Amino acid sequence: MDKILAQLDGLLDRYDELQELMSDPEVIQDTDRYLKLSKEEGSMREVVAAYQKYKKTKADLDEAESVLRESKDEDLEELAKEELAELRPELEDLEDQIKVLMLPKDPNDDKNIIMEIRGAAGGDEASLFAADLLSMYMKYAERQGWKLEIIDENPTEVGGYKEVAVMITGDSVYSKLKYESGAHRVQRVPVTESAGRVHTSTATVGVMPEYDEVDLKLDPKDIRTDVYRSSGAGGQHINKTSSAVRMTHIPTNIVVTMQDQRSQQQNRVKAMQILTARVYDYYESQNESEYAEKRKTAVGTGDRSERIRTYNYPQNRVTDHRIGLSLNKLDRIMNGDLGEIIDALVVADQAKKLESIGE
Repeated sequence: MDKILAQLDGLLDRYDELQELMSDPEVIQDTDRYLKLSKEEGSMREVVAAYQKYKKTKADLDEAESVLRESKDEDLEELAKEELAELRPELEDLEDQIKVLMLPKDPNDDKNIIMEIRGAAGGDEASLFAADLLSMYMKYAERQGWKLEIIDENPTEVGGYKEVAVMITGDSVYSKLKYESGAHRVQRVPVTESAGRVHTSTATVGVMPEYDEVDLKLDPKDIRTDVYRSSGAGGQHINKTSSAVRMTHIPTNIVVTMQDQRSQQQNRVKAMQILTARVYDYYESQNESEYAEKRKTAVGTGDRSERIRTYNYPQNRVTDHRIGLSLNKLDRIMNGDLGEIIDALVVADQAKKLESIGE
């Protein structure tokens, strides 16, 4: 904790400096500089408030201990003991809070996401489960006040999805949904199963942050774009125009096709968003030493082949295998009530990171 307190003293000095700068008339007139300083000040505000509370609590505790050591008055001693009984756990809670606030922030946490859900092992049942997962995330997004938009889909005849891609936009989407990447397993009796036997199927979920051009700029020379006529549902408009787009990132051979939007331009925009996210995800996973290290200190936020969760319908149970959490409320979870699982994953992730940095 001593090392963290030394860092906090420096942080407090910088915070005071920012407060002075932001009250300077010259800085106020320079909009860009003021906004930059304001953003920095805002990012520090929570930890500074916690540290100021910690310093006051520590001072009060030291004073109570001094009274207990030096006073000859029994009433004062009794008051000091009562105060210490309250202040010691409060100080411990503040220490824990500060440690979490001082953990390195994931630079992607504030970003929107592109989520891809694919039916994997299990044929029609896997595609139906992919549709169920999509419904679950739609309802969760609605609870969070986020916007979810389907940007690409490959439906099956039984009403499921071979694959579906969505964009979810809102406040700190990636910070909550980054733990959803991986293989999701379902155990249930399929609608088509006359014998009533429980089957096991899987669907995979991939969560990628949405990157602006500022974050990652793909070289246009590395992208081959083909246009063609859309197929499938959509009526005469779709069949008459070459509105579908296929983009290939030549260095990685990553291909994105997009035909769900009304115009070629809209399909180009959506295809580029997905291509940028996939290429960045690819390069992240290729940097194996950094990637492996990141996964050691994170609760499963990357590998799509990792089995992360089982949804057992007969027992109304959901189990997250990464943290050993089982909840007998599958019906509520499939209705978008994911908060308890996600909160537990965040806490477990923070605990792992705290272990890795030590005191």
